Amino acid sequence: MISLWHVPESRDRETTGRIDLQGALLATIGLGGVVYGLIESSRAGFFEWRVLAAIAIGLVALASFVFVEMRVKSPMLPLKLFRSRNFSGTNILTLLLYFALGGGLFFLTLNLIQVQGFSPTAAGAALLPFVFIMFGLSRWSGGLVARFGPRLPLLVGPTIAAAGFALFAMPGNGAGYWSGFFPGVVVLGLGMAISVAPLTTTIMSSVPQSQAGVASGINNAVSRTAGLLAIAVLGVVMLQVFSSGLKHRLASLNISEQTRNAIYEQRIKLGGIDVDATAAGSSGPAPINEGSSKQAIEQAIKDSFVSGFRTIMLIAAAMALASTFSTRLLLEKRPAKTTEKHPSR
Repeated sequence: MISLWHVPESRDRETTGRIDLQGALLATIGLGGVVYGLIESSRAGFFEWRVLAAIAIGLVALASFVFVEMRVKSPMLPLKLFRSRNFSGTNILTLLLYFALGGGLFFLTLNLIQVQGFSPTAAGAALLPFVFIMFGLSRWSGGLVARFGPRLPLLVGPTIAAAGFALFAMPGNGAGYWSGFFPGVVVLGLGMAISVAPLTTTIMSSVPQSQAGVASGINNAVSRTAGLLAIAVLGVVMLQVFSSGLKHRLASLNISEQTRNAIYEQRIKLGGIDVDATAAGSSGPAPINEGSSKQAIEQAIKDSFVSGFRTIMLIAAAMALASTFSTRLLLEKRPAKTTEKHPSR
């Protein structure tokens, strides 16, 4: 209601006002097909026919989406906006940085719950410093744009965020929160706080005012797509590293082949493998009948998860650094001013 009363209406006079249903459908099929194929490849294998079919359909749909957006009168994604070097550069930065953030925080939560023994509530509370830092420093980081321009904060912020991801790769199994994960949460929060306001400002100032809403929507969609792809792609990486480590560690334990196979078949659960259920569901005498054997298996599972988690965090750090390099290569040192003047009020 407040918006209806106090926010004035605006529209782009160059558009016809028609909804781009064809583009929306193709984008949905394209992203859905690629993400489904990547996620399903963890369960069925990458060369399973339905995995390859889903990815192929998704890629064809995305290619068709670009073709349609070039020709429709009122495109959902106006490709002409990408003629702006700053607009293209900040969206590439968004894709890389939010890929790292979405995948990193997803697997951080799994680590806290499945390996470190946090409750879901405690795992959520562990990220509160990140939220408080973002909230407390948002106004300050916005002032950095007026003082230094957006380029410097967008070089420094993602670099600090990369350091935060690297810090997450250090704790092992049984690490405490304050010494193990709190430093990474703080550093990551600082890096994102420095990045977000300049990123938004650059996006909004790189296009004419009449298209600022579209530009903001595109950037928001890019960030959400990055998080979606991160979980799918990094999920495949995590499963591969976890499976390899688990197989190697189980082979070194003095347990039956039946138990070893039963544990390994549950690898898609990652750190959530239920060792007790494996023992109870086995035929004949329970293969895990000593506390030491059970403890060794649980340790192998957790160590394998930590190995995969460290790989994920290092990839996230690399993606954050890649966003820094995209800023250096693509963003103009002085943002280009749009030619369209703001209407008087």
